[in-house]
Amino acid sequence: MNTLTKLALGLMGQMKPQPPVGNPAATRALPPSRQNGGMPLMEALRHRESHREFSPEPLDKQILSDLLWAAAGINRPKLGGRTAPSAMNAQEVRLYVALPQGLFRYEPKVHELQLAVASDVRRVTGYQDFVDDAALDLIYVADHTQMKLVPAAQREAYAFVAAGAMAQNVYLYCASAGLATVVRAWFDRHALSQAMGLGTDQQLLLAQTVGGAKGSERA
Repeated sequence: MNTLTKLALGLMGQMKPQPPVGNPAATRALPPSRQNGGMPLMEALRHRESHREFSPEPLDKQILSDLLWAAAGINRPKLGGRTAPSAMNAQEVRLYVALPQGLFRYEPKVHELQLAVASDVRRVTGYQDFVDDAALDLIYVADHTQMKLVPAAQREAYAFVAAGAMAQNVYLYCASAGLATVVRAWFDRHALSQAMGLGTDQQLLLAQTVGGAKGSERA
């Protein structure tokens, strides 16, 4: 669906998700993430870039596992510390994964995907046409109930900083793994909030498309 059509549907309040592909499971198990190897940091930074053309091929389960751990996984189990910083360790940013099979929430403590909505919401995650068919779209959502120690006037800024750090982790992983990605803030917030079933204490921050580069055999 092209951008103009999405804008028109948004004005009419008709930006809706699609039915899921198949019957979505309540949970999707992930293999243990690989936490070593990959491209050296400075080389990954050199290759970090945004792409806007994606292959529709799904990601391998191991790659998906590694991607989600890079974004928001636990890297210090004894402390519950994660790969991205969070002010006062509030861990207020929830990571959602929009797949053809449904919308899932990544749960770092058990390293698995848990079904949030049995719909394919990819088309609602942005006005760009490429979001509809890419392998997945990540959605960063702030849960303000987790930020009680942060002054109310600063919560939004803190949450955006945390989401930005997570998005950069994804960029660096994608550079290392040969994947395409782009972070986005242009989407119909009302339509996406409805499609995701978000509550009043939850705030949409960013979305990020991930997949194989179009024309590449690598998924």
